[in-house]
Amino acid sequence: MDVTALATDYDETLAEEGLVSAKTLTALRKLKDSGRRLILVSGRQLADLEKVFPDLDIFDRVVAENGAVLHDPTTGQKRLLAPPPPSTFVEALKKRGVDPLLVGQTVIGTLVPNEMIVLDEIRRQGLELEIIFNKGAVMVLPSGINKATGLMAALDDLGLSVDGVVAVGDAENDHDFLRKAGFGVAVANALPSLKKTADRVTLAPAGDGVVEIIDDILRGDIAVMDTSKTDAAIGSVVLG
Repeated sequence: MDVTALATDYDETLAEEGLVSAKTLTALRKLKDSGRRLILVSGRQLADLEKVFPDLDIFDRVVAENGAVLHDPTTGQKRLLAPPPPSTFVEALKKRGVDPLLVGQTVIGTLVPNEMIVLDEIRRQGLELEIIFNKGAVMVLPSGINKATGLMAALDDLGLSVDGVVAVGDAENDHDFLRKAGFGVAVANALPSLKKTADRVTLAPAGDGVVEIIDDILRGDIAVMDTSKTDAAIGSVVLG
């Protein structure tokens, strides 16, 4: 099956130290010019992405806050895919000295080792929230919200099947994202655990690794797997 879209994480995947190189941006443009779609899937808040990456409109859809916000850069339309964090929870974290404390439209962000305080407060208030790690970062989101669910919302918007998607990432919060796509890629600087999840690991790190994958897509060297057929085959074995 041909590749119809590239979905990529931002920090330490597409970007290095928060910035996307001219070489990587050129490769993204070449892929878009080939008729394929581009989707950015990041743990960052949308306003932050707009600030650090002025070429955000190269993407057909942007999934921000680790799957909680869906944005169409062409129209400027934004949709929340999860409810905002409870104000009582945010205030409790402030009182308990959690610092830094970044409050998005849905996600709450901090750094390790603050996860212990966060987890204790989730239990104390009886909230249905999950802690997701991104290397040294800690994100708190409603249960069931992650990059994979955000990707599916973006694909639904675009009328695309997940089978034709190549997903690229580097950290803990990219596992489900890579598994959901037709072909999952870990860049060379990715965590060892994610490399085990991926269908392929790039030779080059971060943005250069994304360029490596784009070049292979344009050459026709990557064919994604039809997961619906695989699921049906697995189902027939289990049921048979």
